[in-house]
Parts: sequence; structure tokens; C-alpha cells
Amino acid sequence: MSNYLIVGWREHVALPSLGIHQIKAKIDTGARTSVLYASDINIFSIESKQMIQFKIHPYQRDTKQTLTASSELVDERKVKNSGGEELRLAIKTLLELGSVSWEIELTLTDRELMGFRMLLGRQALKKHVLVDPGRSFLFSEVSLFDETEVSQFCCVLYPRLEKHT
Repeated sequence: MSNYLIVGWREHVALPSLGIHQIKAKIDTGARTSVLYASDINIFSIESKQMIQFKIHPYQRDTKQTLTASSELVDERKVKNSGGEELRLAIKTLLELGSVSWEIELTLTDRELMGFRMLLGRQALKKHVLVDPGRSFLFSEVSLFDETEVSQFCCVLYPRLEKHT
């Protein structure tokens, strides 16, 4: 990919294939895996495909608005989190950030009390975004830089990187 989207530490994103038109996501470069907080998670089969259905409260501190979504189950994996390790179900879905979209993998977990309903980890971010940790909600500005500009920017901030480019 030759362009990078500059994002803040939190952004409003959409997951259109799940029926989510807006959800606030924390851009979490400390997490490898992305997660969507879901409840009432059920696995079922359609024509030999494993599917998963779940409910989502897309807005923080609002448990009245509930969306029901379903997707193909792509994996079941162990994920390390602040409480240790847990087994999570994984799906693939389209992520929209401003006018840019790409497919990501999301794990699902039932943790209603968490502040952010969604965390975007490194796997979803790599090759697509650079994070400006001092800013928030930049998606409406759609700041794109090509690889040359990114390389020059990084070498000014981090001169040791120049040797490796």
C-alpha cells in the first residue's frame, strides 16, 4: 500500500457488513488483535459453514440500543489480555474509516463494562495507518501520506531509522 491514513488514538469507525454505521474505537498499538465487545454469542451452521450470531451495544454507556449481527466464524484462538488468557471467536469484516475501507479480523468477547466497545490492534492497522497519539477523531480530515513522505518524516523524528531505509 502506498498511502497511510493518519489516525488519532480514538476514532469513529463503521463495520457495514455487521450493520454498525458508527462505533467509537480505541486505536490500541499495544494489542496485536482487534476486539469487538459482544454479548449473547451463539454458534450455528448454515450449509456446512460455521456461523456466529451476537448482539452489540455500539454506543458507550448505552445498553438500550442493541444490534444483532452475524458472520462466518473464521477461527477460535487464545488471546492474552489484562486478565490473563481467554479463548475468543474470530470473524472477518470490512472496516470503514472515513472514506477508506479494508478487511480486518476481529475477535469477540463479552465485556460490557469496558469503556470502548472496540479496540483496533496492530494486525488491523499495519500497512494502512499511522497513529498520532496526541489527537482524536481525525478520520473526517482524511490525512494521507505516501511512503516517501512517511520515510522522510520518520527519519527526522527517529534518525536511526535512516540507516535501515
